[in-house]
Amino acid sequence: MSALTSWNPLRELNSLESRLDRLFGLNWPSRNGEKEAMTVAQWTPLVDISEDSHEYLVKAELPELKKEEVKVSVENGELTISGERKGEKEEKGRKFHRIERSYGSFLRSFSLPETVNADKVSAEFKDGMLSVHLPKDEKAKPKSIEVKVQ
Repeated sequence: MSALTSWNPLRELNSLESRLDRLFGLNWPSRNGEKEAMTVAQWTPLVDISEDSHEYLVKAELPELKKEEVKVSVENGELTISGERKGEKEEKGRKFHRIERSYGSFLRSFSLPETVNADKVSAEFKDGMLSVHLPKDEKAKPKSIEVKVQ
């Protein structure tokens, strides 16, 4: 005779989480604190995109980078932001106990709407924040037309 066991969905989720961690080479701390070592993932800077009646604005957080380490290009209707954040190296008399911040090369690409005037794109970099201004084409800006009633 076989014994019946009750199904525990949380146990199945923990098992699935462990298998996915192994698949992607991750070793994140689990909810019960079993794992402590961490593998840092490839770095992808965070981006906000907003729009007003004149332009689209792309803001990217690029902490600890210099403007010379960042490349911005617009080509074939696509905005590309790329660069590299170098990792810290251990020095004599100084050792790292934990490194959680991500380092490495990054590349972010965004398809641009047809309303962007690619010839007038500009960018500025200040205090680790890249701002890319994507002006709208004059034809794309909304215009109000006065209707005459007779």
